[in-house]
This record gives sequence, structure tokens and C-alpha cells, in this order.
Amino acid sequence: MKIDLGDLNAFVAVARAKGFRDGARASGGSASGLSEAVRRLETQLGVRLLNRTTRSVVLTEAGASLLARLGPALTEVESALDVVNGFRDRPAGTLRLNVPVSAARLVLPSIVPGFLAAYPGIRLEVTAEESFVDVLAAGCDAGIRYDERLEQDMIAVPIGPRLQRFATAASPAYLDRHGRPQHPRDLLGHACLRGRFASGAMPPWEFERAGEMVRVDPTGPLLVTLGGAADLAVDAAIAGAGIVSLFEDWLRPYFESGMLEPVLEPWWQSFPGPFLYYPGRRLVPAPLRASIDFIKVPADRS
Repeated sequence: MKIDLGDLNAFVAVARAKGFRDGARASGGSASGLSEAVRRLETQLGVRLLNRTTRSVVLTEAGASLLARLGPALTEVESALDVVNGFRDRPAGTLRLNVPVSAARLVLPSIVPGFLAAYPGIRLEVTAEESFVDVLAAGCDAGIRYDERLEQDMIAVPIGPRLQRFATAASPAYLDRHGRPQHPRDLLGHACLRGRFASGAMPPWEFERAGEMVRVDPTGPLLVTLGGAADLAVDAAIAGAGIVSLFEDWLRPYFESGMLEPVLEPWWQSFPGPFLYYPGRRLVPAPLRASIDFIKVPADRS
């Protein structure tokens, strides 16, 4: 059976975008063209791949199975074609990254401007989300994650600061009213502004000092999704609603302005910085190779 590669790409674009219009925007085609390509593919395969209604497009079981196998395969095809980039003076193409919101805010700003200036032929697409995804299945070339969330078969390259800390903070007005905690367990008597992952998991607050580890699970008036809604928790803390826990680099501007005051700083726990990770494929796309070389070599990020 001879299947048109363009029809397969059309199916993947629609499936990932969960719609023909969004798929057309992502692929640069037309919704009608994608619809015809998917219909042609279904006819050739003799099986329905997408269930369509006026409001949604949902993968059938057959469609989901095909997408799971096609995503990595088409990425390999793109990588193979991308080898010709090596014959250009400068790599060109699209580099797609999947990163946590914290990396988009705290790591990439010091890297991206210099990278884009060094490689004007590369277009960078960044998706920021907290859920851990299969970068190939998601149509991305690489991702940024912390060590505990890396898969074993991935190649990891250090990126950004190699040591970070979680910080706790509150407004001076809140601390004047409710007192300043002296030990992590004191937080159990305070209003704490919590965060949870998109999966529903709500990590406890962890502290460490002189070898003593303390883990607490405080309560409070506000619960936000980590990443996208973290700024809401910060704003609430500034307004005096309670104590917030977040990356130290995220909170530092508010420490410097005096809007927030560090809480339990001697207990702040440090952890290794993030990694750029990508599958151990034989062919690495030229834009990804350029980014790996860029972050490996010290450069002027100003």
C-alpha cells in the first residue's frame, strides 16, 4: 500500500491540534485541504481515524495507535532531511522545545536572544507546560526538565544555573500581623498559598538545614496550578494573603523591591539546575545541534 507522506502529515497536524482549523494554522495549510487529506488516508487504510462533530475532533482507537507510531517516525524523516543543513553556512529550520513555565521565565531569557542572533535562520517554537510529555510524540525536538523527571534513555545537557533554591516569602505587613516563622513547622499555623501540578499532585514544602530535613504540608486560602498560575500566588502574597513558596530567582525581584520578605531563608533547600534533553537518535536536527553547541560554549548573553 502506497500512502502519501503529505496525507500522513495532515493527519498528524489535525490530531495534535485536535481540530482542522487549528491544524491548518499550525501546518500552514487550509482546513479543507487537511480534511480532504485525512479522508483520503482513511479511505486507503479502510478505517476511521478521527471522529468528527461540529464542535470537536477526537481520535478513534485506530487513530490514536497510528499517531503514537507516526509522530516519532515523521520526526525521524524530518531529521534525515535536515541533514542537508550541515552543508549550509548557518543551520536553518524550526526548533521546537517543550519546557516548564519556570524554565521559560528563569532560564531561557538569558539564552534565547543570543541564540536567535547567532542563528538567524532558525525559528524557535517554545511550548511551556508543567506536565511531563513525550517530546517526540508531542512534535518537539527537545525539552527542558529537572533530573528527577528525565527518562533514562534521554541525552541530557546542563542548561541554565546549576544550583537553584526554593524560597518562601510573605509581605512585611503579613509577617508583622502574624509573626515570623522560626522553624518550618511554624508554617502549619500560617496561611500558606499552595500550588499543585496539572496532574493534581500537590508537593509538600521541603526544607533542609545542617543535615536536618523537614517536610510540611500547610494549608491556606489559595491553591493554584503550578507554572501558569504561580504569579497569582505571588500577587496574593504581596497583598498580604499569606506565605508563598517558589523558585528563589522568581521571587528575587520582589525581595529587592521590599514587596516580599524572605521567610526561613536558612532552611531553603537547594537542588540541581535543569537540563536540555532529547532522544538519543542517530540524526540530530541541525537547529537542535546548534542549540546544544550554543549552551555548551560560554557566551556573552547580554
